[in-house]
Amino acid sequence: MSLGGVRIPLLIAAVLSSLVLASSTRAVPAFPGAEGFGANAKGARASSSPTIYHVTNLNDSGTGSLRDAVSVPGRVVVFDVGGLIRVGSPIVFASNLTLAGQTAPGGGITLYGNRVSFSGASNTICRYLRFRMGINGDDGADAVGIANGSDMIFDHVSASWGRDETFSISGDTAIRITLQDCLIAQGLRIHSAGGLMQTSGGVSIFRTLYADNWMRNPKIKGVNDYINNVVYNWGGGGGYIPAGDSVGDSYANMIGCYFIGGPESGAGTSPFKTGNANYRLFHTGNLQDLDLDGVLDGVAVTDSSFSTLQLVGSRFAYPAPTTELSAPAALAWVLERAGASHRRDRTDDYVVAEARTYGTGGVFIYDEADMGGVGTVATGLKQPDADNDGMPDWWEQAAGTNPALADATVLGADGYLNIERYLNALVVGGVPGAFITGITHDTGSSTADGITSDRTLLIRGTAPAVCVCPPMSTCLRCSRDMRSCRRHRRRFPRHSGCRWRTP
Repeated sequence: MSLGGVRIPLLIAAVLSSLVLASSTRAVPAFPGAEGFGANAKGARASSSPTIYHVTNLNDSGTGSLRDAVSVPGRVVVFDVGGLIRVGSPIVFASNLTLAGQTAPGGGITLYGNRVSFSGASNTICRYLRFRMGINGDDGADAVGIANGSDMIFDHVSASWGRDETFSISGDTAIRITLQDCLIAQGLRIHSAGGLMQTSGGVSIFRTLYADNWMRNPKIKGVNDYINNVVYNWGGGGGYIPAGDSVGDSYANMIGCYFIGGPESGAGTSPFKTGNANYRLFHTGNLQDLDLDGVLDGVAVTDSSFSTLQLVGSRFAYPAPTTELSAPAALAWVLERAGASHRRDRTDDYVVAEARTYGTGGVFIYDEADMGGVGTVATGLKQPDADNDGMPDWWEQAAGTNPALADATVLGADGYLNIERYLNALVVGGVPGAFITGITHDTGSSTADGITSDRTLLIRGTAPAVCVCPPMSTCLRCSRDMRSCRRHRRRFPRHSGCRWRTP
């Protein structure tokens, strides 16, 4: 079989085909805008009886804590409090969880002090959380690690201060996983690594910022789709590392990414470490800016950067982003939105500010104290929720559900739980196909004088009934004069152009 212009063994071809098929059959994505291999993660929906769990405090354990929340499968985890959770021992996440960090009030949620594991946590939907390990975490451990499990998506997640890797997926039983719009930064020296992405199970990395990691931004083996990412200020260990000297086979796309050297990189230092011919790479539309002059003036990445790899002429047919950006557009997007950007904390702000210097700012750290520590995160207040089902009263009133009845886990015709519609409305997933930049009053006199002339778009309230009677008052259903059409006239209310009167 041939894939991407390369002949590959039949067994590997079958595995790749199954990955693509499983990820492209996405009747109900994890959330609108979920993309890549992990797009179909079900979260708590994978459970026959999903439940809602409220994180009500910032304790490391006990009732109402995050640790307790994630210890049992089948939960939608919402946050009644924002702030800093100090993690003493590793937290292991169960399967079938929907982790809704976007529900946290105040400054959102930061986990700080030790590592977390999603190994075996199949059907994970994790959004808008920050994982910051730190110098006192387990020695030689990853800030976020996955060794096995399937169908996971991490959206707008921030990870930093890993003592080994910062966010790693390592093991061929880790299958169909997406990182999108994430921020992976400041792996602690001496190791200081962004992470390993080494599985034949399929990993998508879209619109993610890697910054201030000495190496592995990331190091890739196996099946990987690396699109619209930004790498800033890598060190001597390398930026994007294509499998090193691995004897295993790898099949990777690298499309529309921007590589910008920083003070730790050294002027003119390539972001790419060499691999061997077992690494099949399709690359296009990537830019690199290596002069450290503070001016964004990247040049094209060419084949000469990958002289030891096996380059292929067409992209591997993996489940791609709905909207692919140019490298400059990807850079602008990532700097504005990557990580837990619903409310960025001081650490993410610091990293993004460094990247915006385009080569003049950036430093590796040995200890989070080098940059003033984790800082504080505002707690905020829970919104009124009379039935305590995770959907605030204002939302239930607007959505038409009952604020006095706990109906959050009712499954709708669209395939989402009631509470998921609320969660999905709080933040945007992926790159929207269109943006509302303003609303103009629609007088009704023209189909072009305002956005509300498009009746498929409802901003709020009840959509107006559509008058379909023609200017000369002929009923469209029975062709009678509208004045005499008693059967149908009530279905077609008058507008300013109607010429008939109610008898």
